[in-house]
Amino acid sequence: MADMKEEFKVNGEMLLKKVNELIKEGNIRKITIKDKEGKEIMSFPLTFGVVGAVLAPILAAVGAIAALVTECTISVERK
Repeated sequence: MADMKEEFKVNGEMLLKKVNELIKEGNIRKITIKDKEGKEIMSFPLTFGVVGAVLAPILAAVGAIAALVTECTISVERK
């Protein structure tokens, strides 16, 4: 089965919420966050079984990015 790619445009305040929703879906292989010009800001892989303590620093970084950007794109690779 081939990987699927999807992109979501969100504003800064919705970034963390959307990333959390995607993680909870559980079929995500990798999440990349890009600024409005398309430049990669952050990218992180998600593997089966990644939970709480491992995600905490990632989500803290996503929260910091959300405070700095007005608009961004979340690029998602699904399994």
